[in-house]
Amino acid sequence: MLNEFKAFIMRGNVLDLAVAVIIGAAFGRIVTSLTDDLIMPIIGAIIGNVDFSNLFIPLSSKVTAVSLAAAREQGAVFAYGNFITIVINFLIVAWCIFMLLKVVSRIMPKKAEEVPAEAPTSEDILLLREIRDQLKNRP
Repeated sequence: MLNEFKAFIMRGNVLDLAVAVIIGAAFGRIVTSLTDDLIMPIIGAIIGNVDFSNLFIPLSSKVTAVSLAAAREQGAVFAYGNFITIVINFLIVAWCIFMLLKVVSRIMPKKAEEVPAEAPTSEDILLLREIRDQLKNRP
């Protein structure tokens, strides 16, 4: 059973998937940093020094805090700013994947569509075609 497990793990598809998951997780952290540290502050500055991560609507009269973390400790909040940030993260990742697939599709050689080879024509068919052609040429 251990040998079967080893053979399963060492298959190319499993190793490729493991590498893809690790690279995807690292890429996700890069995109999160890009969004949180570069894009969202610029957008916030453009629309009036708004910090998206702290945008929320209190759902309880007990919530009086200004920051999202403190407000969550006081009660229920509708944290739409965090959602906006996550949607922007998703759009950046989706765009990057789209562009990567476009580049890969241009680089990778296209497989020629395989045209099935014609089966050799039987002698009966050839003889019938010859007879047909001779009948057409009769005066």
